[in-house]
Amino acid sequence: MARFEISTEYLTKTLVDLLNTPSPTGDTEYAVSFVQGELESMGVATERTIKGALLATMPGLQSDRPRALTAHVDTLGAMVAEIKSSGRLRLTALNGLMWPTVESEGVWIATRSGRQIRGSMVMVDGAAHVNRDANTAARDANNLEVRLDERTNSSEESRLLGIEVGDFVYFDPRVEVSQAGFIRSRFIDDKACVACALAAIKALREHNITPAQRTTLLISNFEEVGHGGMDSLPSDLHELVVMDMACIGKGLRGDEFHCSLCVKDSSGPYSKRLSNKLRDIADHRGIDLITDVYPYYGSDGSAYWRSGGAAEVALIGPGVDTSHGYERTHNDALVDTASLVAEYLVEN
Repeated sequence: MARFEISTEYLTKTLVDLLNTPSPTGDTEYAVSFVQGELESMGVATERTIKGALLATMPGLQSDRPRALTAHVDTLGAMVAEIKSSGRLRLTALNGLMWPTVESEGVWIATRSGRQIRGSMVMVDGAAHVNRDANTAARDANNLEVRLDERTNSSEESRLLGIEVGDFVYFDPRVEVSQAGFIRSRFIDDKACVACALAAIKALREHNITPAQRTTLLISNFEEVGHGGMDSLPSDLHELVVMDMACIGKGLRGDEFHCSLCVKDSSGPYSKRLSNKLRDIADHRGIDLITDVYPYYGSDGSAYWRSGGAAEVALIGPGVDTSHGYERTHNDALVDTASLVAEYLVEN
């Protein structure tokens, strides 16, 4: 049986708050500050890296095999690439955004002055009564645009609102929590794992339990563009457990109700010994951990290794349906993930 009771109430509330805090790659200050506040309220010391990520350090009973956890708070998103002569905006995606999934979505344009301007993603010449091809045209960066909820009909008028090329665009997350335990929203990847890490640490702190080894928590802020995983982690690490969403789809075993352990992704296999250690912990503590292989996936663990990291790396996370779209997971998967992390932290 698991030794720690994970607070579902805290986990869910923390996740919902995070999901409602915009943090596209490159513009993560609000979310990082939120996580920093949560950790410091638990008495966990934190610091910022030069790149703006968050590091937290928890002393351990020993420090001969120091370890680390990491989860990323940055999400997909977009930036303004062009202010059109019509006053509408062409966007550029921040990495793996799937354009068809954001048509008709509400957005905020975050201007340099701090003002946020409302708009929505619409098809260029999207009126079905005018454009016979509106139903079949490709949905991509060139055929979708932001229609501003302001009286603007030129690039000059849009600029007078404070909008400029390079402004970040926040998509509405549309968070919903069902009585059946489902949570659906954009950007569950990877805010679910950030919430799980916080819930696991909170469980240990409430029981006044010290981790078995000195442990560093890295909340990275550039995972979605591939360079978050090495940011200021200690050079003496022996183990790094990466927390990121688990894939669900054809040919995979994972689902929305379990934590998954990825043994291999596009970058190759993860550490056999550390992966088996997590499987043993799950077996001993009654956590139904699913092993899987992800076909089109990379993590901060991949980035850590490629940048010269020497520690063993394993990858776990809750199952997330429709990744990079309008995602969904379940409280069962979140609790299992947080429980596994808590159990791992006290195992030597």
